[in-house]
Amino acid sequence: MKWTDNLENFPYPFKGSTYRYSNNSVPMKKPFCIEVTPDYLEEMKLKRDLLTHHPERCYQSLPHTLTGQWEIVELVMDHLAEQYPNQFSLEKKGRQWRFHNKILEEKHDFTFGDETTLPDEPLAFISKHVQEDLIFMMQRDGDLFLDAGQLCFPANWSLAFNLGMKFKSIHHPIPGFKEEGLDDRILQFLMRLEAGNPWERKNWSLMAGDRLDTSLETFDQWGKLRKQVTKKNAGELVHIRVEVQKLFRLPRTNGILFTIHTHLLSLEKLASNPEWLKQFYEILSELPPHITDYKGISLYKNEVLEYLCEQLESGKVL
Repeated sequence: MKWTDNLENFPYPFKGSTYRYSNNSVPMKKPFCIEVTPDYLEEMKLKRDLLTHHPERCYQSLPHTLTGQWEIVELVMDHLAEQYPNQFSLEKKGRQWRFHNKILEEKHDFTFGDETTLPDEPLAFISKHVQEDLIFMMQRDGDLFLDAGQLCFPANWSLAFNLGMKFKSIHHPIPGFKEEGLDDRILQFLMRLEAGNPWERKNWSLMAGDRLDTSLETFDQWGKLRKQVTKKNAGELVHIRVEVQKLFRLPRTNGILFTIHTHLLSLEKLASNPEWLKQFYEILSELPPHITDYKGISLYKNEVLEYLCEQLESGKVL
């Protein structure tokens, strides 16, 4: 399946010629938790299919999260209606609300706070109207816990496995994360997040193929493509995958909403931007083994470098 991300709207994640794990969060310029792209209809179809046929891996929640789920519904609907008034509308008459998704031609009348008036749990319901994955972490006992989430497009992790885990436990597999003290620094940063002051960050990886659903549970379906990368097919087969993660403190429950919007760009398209091509070649050339191993790049790193080098030498980049 090909997605229509292109150079104009791709959230290129790099600034320098080297990359290391860091807290690269920055204050948001436009404080909206969602974005509608030209891929909306295609991605919503895929998302709804996944939620219907694989609910156990795509949606999880703990019972005490319902109040926070409603807070997320309000935030997301408000942002959709405010940012995209031609595509979404929201009418509020006390607790009686009407949400209109004009793209999908769906109207929903419900009573805010009463989950019996929705076809799904509140978080599951609103997740079927946005391209982003939605992760809800609750704060208690001086820590953050992943207590609910909708995750259709994960980068090789499992929502079902991580449900209820503490922040540090979730990120424990990242090499150097604990040893370099990043886990504690980022946790403290998140604990200090204030309502009304959202932040965002970009996370990146390379992948063989253009599949959005790269869950841990489906690794057998997409992981084997890593062994099929060659210098000849790398431009079309290999994609840079970037997650735009937005962080919102919820004022009533004091939880944190993470929205994750995944974008894919083929190396062929990336190589058509001379600056990006040169910079990414330098980053990948210098990337330490522990990062290439964790990001799953090791099996085909050399083939990708050969492809990028060939593009550099072809005269596309002067």
